[in-house]
This record gives sequence, C-alpha cells and structure tokens, in this order.
Amino acid sequence: MSDEFLIDVQGLHAGYGGIPVLRDITLNVRPGEVVALLGPNGAGKTTLLRCMSRIIDYTGSVRVNNKDIKNYSHKSLAKILVYLPQSLPADIPFTARQFVMMARFPHLSPFSIKGPEDEKIVNDALEMTETAGFAEREMTTLSGGEKQQVSIAAAVAQQSQIMLLDEPVTYLDYKHQRDIHILLAKINKMNKTTIVCVTHDLNSAVLNADAIIALKNGKIVFEGTPEKIMNAETLEKIYSKKFDFTLHPLTGQKIIVPDIIR
Repeated sequence: MSDEFLIDVQGLHAGYGGIPVLRDITLNVRPGEVVALLGPNGAGKTTLLRCMSRIIDYTGSVRVNNKDIKNYSHKSLAKILVYLPQSLPADIPFTARQFVMMARFPHLSPFSIKGPEDEKIVNDALEMTETAGFAEREMTTLSGGEKQQVSIAAAVAQQSQIMLLDEPVTYLDYKHQRDIHILLAKINKMNKTTIVCVTHDLNSAVLNADAIIALKNGKIVFEGTPEKIMNAETLEKIYSKKFDFTLHPLTGQKIIVPDIIR
C-alpha cells in the first residue's frame, strides 16, 4: 500500500448467511477526500461500509493508516473512524448534549470522567453543527433532520479521521438535505476529515465528492472523478437506464436531468 492512501481495501468478499454480497472489492481513499459510493439498490454499498467499520465479517483486507483494522482495539479504531447509519433509533433516552458527549468514550480511560477539554470539544461540535440551540432537548423530541445533525455532531466530537456515512439525507426534506451537505463540506474542509458516503443522489455526488465509486451486483463497476461518471454509456451500465444531461446553472458542471422533470 502506498503511504498516500488512508484507506486501502484489497480483495474484499462479504455476504450474509452464506449468500455473497460483495465480490473482490479493491479500492483506495486518500486523506481528506470526499468519496461517494453509488449504485442501484442491493449493490452492496451499505455492506461495504459495514465491512470498513468492522461491523460485519469479511475476507480480504481493510487497512487504515497502513494497519489492518482487525488489529485495532475497539477504542483505537473508534479514534480513527466513525460509522453513521441511515437513521438513529427512535427511543434514545438522552438529551442531544448527552448523546454527543458519549462520543468521547474512545478518549476516556475506564475510570476517568469527562473533563473541561471534553466539554469544550462537545460544545465546539454542537456549535459547528448548529445543534447548540436544542442541545438540552431529549433526542425523542427531535425531528429527523435535527437527529441527523446531532449524529454528525457526535461524529465530530469523536474526533475521528474518517466518517463513513450511510445515506445521511435519505429521510430529510430538501432544506435539511442542503443543510447536511453544507455541514459535511464544512467538516471536511475545517477538520480535514475524510468522508466516504453512500448516496442515491447522483447529482449531489457529482457536485460534492472528489471521487466516485459505483457498485453493481456486489462489484465495483466505476471508480473515478465526478466528471468521468457523467457519461451516458457509463451510467447506463451502472443503472440499466438512460439519462439526459444538463449543466448546473451555478457551477457549469454536467449533471443529470431528474426523472421528475424529464
């Protein structure tokens, strides 16, 4: 593995109950990159994130900072990467602030208690994510968008190098989707956090990611820049459908015309 890569996945195979889902996945991610994982339903995107988070078993290797993630302790790995699922449980019995504070666990010893530095880090994370205004509210009273902001605040407070995000805007309205995209861009730029994000929004991926990886039937079928994926033949290979294109009115980037207005 080259020192220029933060994440190195080689020959990864994974599945559930003996049914294969991922086949021979090999990919690299550089420090500070925003990488979008695309592909149709059932392609294996979430499974790949779970493997990279050591949540499910796999064969092959996943290395972070030149070390196999299976050789990290739970706390050591949590200092390096954090995984955010599509949504949080509905019945979290804590305030938003308490939930974010729990993300400090990798940095505390078994017998230590939170100190002023932890309080400052949590407060800074709440401010950065614009969640300080409802930090004392119970998680059960928050909207879906607010919960997602809090989960990202917790990831910021965890101070991991890498965020692995599974469709972070799936259940949100357009305003909250935009807010989350702006927030993630801010975290990437200010904290130099490397982000790998599963998304079904092709245009968002093209506008926000540095690199794109597309899966289909458990295999990588595209790996490259946002510009290169905006190709009719390439997209038809991935999604088995045709797309029309236009130019983004502000950036001039090539994007797809959404089906709803075709």
